[in-house]
Amino acid sequence: MQKLLPLGDVSSLLQRYARGKLSPTQMVEAIHAEIKNDPDHVWIATLSLESLQGYARKVEAQGMASLPLYGVPFAIKDNIDLADIPTTAACPAFAYMPSCNATVVQRLIDAGAIPIGKTNLDQFATGLNGTRSPYGACRNAFNPLYISGGSSSGSAVAVAKGQVCFSLGTDTAGSGRVPAAFNNLIGYKPTKGWLSAHGMVPACRSLDTVSIFAYTAADAARVLTICAAYDAADIYSRKREEHGLDFGAAPHFRFGIPRKRQLQFFGNRESERLFNDAITRMQVLGGEATEIDFEPFLEAARLLYEGPWVAERYAAIQSFFESHSEQVIAPVREIIATAKRHSAADAFNGCYQLRQIKQQTDQIWADVDCLLTPTAGTIYPIQAIQQDPIRLNANLGYYTNFMNLLDYAAVAVPAGFQNDGLPFGITLVTPAHQDEPLLHLAHRLQQAYSLPLGATGIALPQNIPFPAASRSGQVQIAVCGAHLSGLPLNRQLTSRQGRLVARTTTSADYRLYALPGEPPQRPGLIRVNPNEQGVAIEVEVWELPMHELGSFVANIPAPLGIGTLTLANGETVQGFLCEHYAIENAKDISCFGGWRGYLQQLANP
Repeated sequence: MQKLLPLGDVSSLLQRYARGKLSPTQMVEAIHAEIKNDPDHVWIATLSLESLQGYARKVEAQGMASLPLYGVPFAIKDNIDLADIPTTAACPAFAYMPSCNATVVQRLIDAGAIPIGKTNLDQFATGLNGTRSPYGACRNAFNPLYISGGSSSGSAVAVAKGQVCFSLGTDTAGSGRVPAAFNNLIGYKPTKGWLSAHGMVPACRSLDTVSIFAYTAADAARVLTICAAYDAADIYSRKREEHGLDFGAAPHFRFGIPRKRQLQFFGNRESERLFNDAITRMQVLGGEATEIDFEPFLEAARLLYEGPWVAERYAAIQSFFESHSEQVIAPVREIIATAKRHSAADAFNGCYQLRQIKQQTDQIWADVDCLLTPTAGTIYPIQAIQQDPIRLNANLGYYTNFMNLLDYAAVAVPAGFQNDGLPFGITLVTPAHQDEPLLHLAHRLQQAYSLPLGATGIALPQNIPFPAASRSGQVQIAVCGAHLSGLPLNRQLTSRQGRLVARTTTSADYRLYALPGEPPQRPGLIRVNPNEQGVAIEVEVWELPMHELGSFVANIPAPLGIGTLTLANGETVQGFLCEHYAIENAKDISCFGGWRGYLQQLANP
């Protein structure tokens, strides 16, 4: 008899359907039988067999051609609405019956995905460990004595154990990333507002995001494509902006890492070893590592629980908490109760402090394309967390708590195993709206590691195609003179959010001239006729947002202008060229290979 479970990635399941080896009805019947026994406390509620069969028959009637997620089973964290299934947020007394699906759930169902049920979580999404639930502590998919991570605990373990192909979680302080790291999964926290939060019980409404757990970064990108859309019903919904350079596909990119003294592994040498290995693997992919000051990020992280944002957790369930606080479990009750000590003035002062911190942290993006950190510095046994629930939980958020406060996107990527068999994960971080390059880099890194899928033992499929990126809204400009890095006019690029893409040369049919005029002299780049002798000239290729191009070009004085250059690799790009008339009395400096070489000769005659 064909073995139906554990499930693999989305593409593999769709291939099984396409070959007629399996039907959605057979799949949901196998899943229903599997999850009846739930020793790991993954599920809070599951759909009846009749309901699952109804979903399966509906997609079978529509066919694969029109449904990009045809028959793909998924799980939903139980603070996100699924129509006619109680939403509990892991608090039975709080439960209500939604009459319609959350926006993101509806979009998935419309695409052919089949909801299996609602998963366990740290109550009211308050925690990073997965033990704070009256439905039982959700157990790690690799070792049941260890925590699963939270708050999206059940959503992660359901995928890791092969019961669904992907799942929805939420992420306020790391809830969509820490469980991914502890269960060998991709955990993607989108830019805030990309996925609608309509139909979700908030933790901190201004910070929350719906998150995605998947086996592969390609699957996460596939789900994102279906789910992401502006939703007027969500006051924090945002339209996606163009992402800029796809550094995830680039042969060279820059990544920041915390200074060594700022890294914390809480005594776990295995985590330290695996993180150092991740740095090396990023370098092999073409990454250039730069140490950054991590202290402003940590300062932002402290605001989440030490500052007034804890009051937002109270605001989310204020009326329920005032009348039923005894129904909220410890330590969630104690955390939310501290909100009352904060005033409105505290809230504004916290916003001012955060704004100041963000000005500091945003400066790093001029020097790096992404950050690399551990997802969590260590992992704990369930018993240890229960004995010391506040301090150890805080340790789990060391690398995650700042993310939504600073409006960044992040993805947790599997990064190997400790000697005891427990997974380790790293996190890639970018500014908002850089999600596609971020996922593209995660895809490349995951292919390089080639680890099995979750806890299923299924090998990672090789050569998984990554979904094509959307338009970047950027334009590339080749510069050859005072706009080069470190020279006086380079600020005209950096002040316009310019990013260095490549250092290279033109093709070997150009000549460079020092144009007359003092001060300063300017270079003039000319392409020679086919019968003339040319050379390759040093250039830098910079990328600018399209909306900045006009003001940049307006500053270019005659006889210079923008034309089409051919680079050493044969690619063409817009760049600085000079009108031919201007070289009549100019000095040919082509022998120096570029403007920088000429300036060095002037400085050291």
